[in-house]
Amino acid sequence: MTAMGVSIIIACFINDRTIEESKGEAVAEVVDTSLTRTAVRFNTDEGRVYIPPNGVLYPADLQTGQLVRVEFDSRNPDLVRVAGRNAMLSLLPVGSMLAVVWAVLLPLYWLFRRSANR
Repeated sequence: MTAMGVSIIIACFINDRTIEESKGEAVAEVVDTSLTRTAVRFNTDEGRVYIPPNGVLYPADLQTGQLVRVEFDSRNPDLVRVAGRNAMLSLLPVGSMLAVVWAVLLPLYWLFRRSANR
């Protein structure tokens, strides 16, 4: 679980770096929000209307119909994030999840070690 959590954080930083290398900016309309993704529609620099199939990165507090500024990788518009948000937002949820996992596992490990020594 720790390796997965760290991998998620690293992936977020890699995505942000990729967007920064070839950044395009647009105003997007939030088309749909669900538990698994938030879909947005925006025009790329070439004027093409685009809806990334995986949704937008860092979608907290977005509502359907809302207009929001986005930044995207102009080489690959599938990679899009809400403007002004970055990988730092991944630290709290992933860190909290890891804290809970270790708060449960460490006492269990201690109990099992203690009973095995008896």
